[in-house]
Amino acid sequence: MKGFLDFIREQGVVGLAVGFILGGAVSKLVASLVGDIISPLLASGLKNIENLQGAYLQVGTAKIMWGSFVNVFIDFVVIALVVYFGVKLLKLDRLDKKKA
Repeated sequence: MKGFLDFIREQGVVGLAVGFILGGAVSKLVASLVGDIISPLLASGLKNIENLQGAYLQVGTAKIMWGSFVNVFIDFVVIALVVYFGVKLLKLDRLDKKKA
């Protein structure tokens, strides 16, 4: 058992597992926050845009869906902040054993 625990601590498995668990657990919450609160607020600040998700730039026959990209980017930033501060507040970053 000691060898297994050393392997987990030395290889950073704990940090990886925490990242996956927190990222998966908060993804729906963050998607709702961005889609239902942040995007409408941003769209109301921009003129002639009803929904930020559907905002696009027409270039010839192509539609550049910049609003969709902005939503995904905001999702990423919020998830990254939640994971970072979650790990720091729970002091999970101290579980990994540093190699000498």
